[in-house]
Amino acid sequence: MSKNNWLLVIVLVALTTVYAVWFTDWFRPKTIQIFHACRKVRVLANQRTKNAPVTLPVMFGLGARYQLKELKVWPLDAWQSNHNALPVWHLISATNSAPVKEFMYGRNIPGMKPAIPGTHAEPLEPNVTYHLFLQAGSYKGEHNFEAKPVD
Repeated sequence: MSKNNWLLVIVLVALTTVYAVWFTDWFRPKTIQIFHACRKVRVLANQRTKNAPVTLPVMFGLGARYQLKELKVWPLDAWQSNHNALPVWHLISATNSAPVKEFMYGRNIPGMKPAIPGTHAEPLEPNVTYHLFLQAGSYKGEHNFEAKPVD
């Protein structure tokens, strides 16, 4: 091959590499887009208890449907000081979890179970920032949220 042919091959490989890095998501981490909302939920009079929650229910939404493998929630201060802190809510996939696009804090997600059998999600404290971590296969997502008090 002549020098011109080698030069064209090198330019072609360089342009292909630049295209793959800058214009595709082949080399980007696979992330889950997460958002949350705190909503008042109407509770029937016969469902009210004296142990009523002190925070509004928190609903999480995902950018698409994901088969979650693991879900953890920590108070943000505890997680920042110690990444091995115990989560207040920790679920793992029992077998194949159902693909979900939204879920509520503390509620069951089909196909998932508590990481430690017999445990439940701890109640959220008002005006405390929490850190949510999700894993669905090779996709991961993290999101900070704050529990709002019931007015």
